[in-house]
Amino acid sequence: MNLNLLKKLIDLVEKRDIQELEVQEGELKIRINKGKSQEFTPGIIQVPSPSKQETPLVSEEKKETTKFIPIKAPMVGTFYRAPAPGAPPYVETGDTVTPGKVVCVIEAMKVMNEIESEVSGKIVKVLVENEKSVEFGQELFLVEPI
Repeated sequence: MNLNLLKKLIDLVEKRDIQELEVQEGELKIRINKGKSQEFTPGIIQVPSPSKQETPLVSEEKKETTKFIPIKAPMVGTFYRAPAPGAPPYVETGDTVTPGKVVCVIEAMKVMNEIESEVSGKIVKVLVENEKSVEFGQELFLVEPI
């Protein structure tokens, strides 16, 4: 099942007066239950809807990160921090970047694509683990502008 569809279903349950929603797609069965805990049933994924108390924490985190500019993946592929295995990463937390500086490589269809920074600033956080898949538009780094 598509992760985006799962998020939409959770939002639907959260925003409407729905206490429980169950969806089955082939062998996969998903049950979203608002406010109840249930025992684990093999073959069923149970997703508790987010509680109201979690919302302020997310808001605070977003406020904190809004001063940073993300460097986003321009394509789908595999994220590599270094040009080769065993080589030092292109950038580390604390490094300064300028427009045009290579910050990572994304492999797509067996082609290594160098990803360049479009902003000037200091890398404050690396958001993706080396050799992990990334989606188009996914944030890779957070940069504090200078």
